[in-house]
Amino acid sequence: MSCGSGDSSCEKPRRRSALLLLGVMALIFIALSVFSFLPSRGQATPDPVSFGPYQANDGKRVFQAYNCMGCHTLVGNGAYLGPDLTEVYKHAGPAWLAAFLPSAGGWPTEAAVRAQLLDPNQHADTGTDTIDAYLQKYPGAAARIQRRGGGSTLMPNLPLSKDEIGQLIAYLKYTSSMNTEGWPPKVEAGTLDRRLQLAHGTIALAQAAPAAAATPAPASDPAALGAQLVKDYGCVACHASDDKKLVGPGWGGLYESSVSLADGGKVSADDAYLAESIRQPNAKIVAGYPPGVMPAYDTLLKNDEVNAIVAYLHTLEKQ
Repeated sequence: MSCGSGDSSCEKPRRRSALLLLGVMALIFIALSVFSFLPSRGQATPDPVSFGPYQANDGKRVFQAYNCMGCHTLVGNGAYLGPDLTEVYKHAGPAWLAAFLPSAGGWPTEAAVRAQLLDPNQHADTGTDTIDAYLQKYPGAAARIQRRGGGSTLMPNLPLSKDEIGQLIAYLKYTSSMNTEGWPPKVEAGTLDRRLQLAHGTIALAQAAPAAAATPAPASDPAALGAQLVKDYGCVACHASDDKKLVGPGWGGLYESSVSLADGGKVSADDAYLAESIRQPNAKIVAGYPPGVMPAYDTLLKNDEVNAIVAYLHTLEKQ
């Protein structure tokens, strides 16, 4: 006997089937919800991870405050101007990080890393008290010193305090303990070599990473080209397109505004000032910002590229 339309004898079986299906779905939802709160497979949490007196949770807040993911990635998430930082602690160790973070405009030398080993926190964390033992335990530090030590880098020299440096090390110690399932993949030597050449300034940025740039903007539209350049060079990691303060001042409404300087003076943000601030950012320091944070772009950008960025800044309004 088949059930026809409007046949009341079939309503109860259909209703029971629907209720049974809803019940099964509810049980699956409850099971998945409970499973989500169970400890994952050996996964670390930041709560108990520390470096000396510094906590990983505090380091996470510092990492976010300085917008580090505007240039770097963690477990592949973030921007790709700089290297992935997930396992940098595991490979380079805390002494190399302690030497690098306060002077990120240059790569640490062996002497700089050796000096960090005098810190009792370093000895307690690494179990080493000589530079040879440290470099043997952290071969990534040895490789970085050999290939880059004493060279320059495009990373801004952030005004980090001693506590913030310790907190960042604790946070990167935590990320190195995460179960990343094999991520990030090993960087190919060719790609790493090109990054190193870029860091040492031996090749121009536009030549070093043409694949990273999006389709170039037409030369007839300088502002569009400037918008692309500030993305390619990672400027947006430190500067907002509105008037919000990040690591550096926001750009919204900056053009032709009155800028207060650290020496007590004022300057109009005209084309000449903006171009100078791109080429030589320490020539005039904005009030409320420390010197030496932004790297100079006078040898990296051509005149027409600087002019294009200035044209782009013309278009940004205060919000």
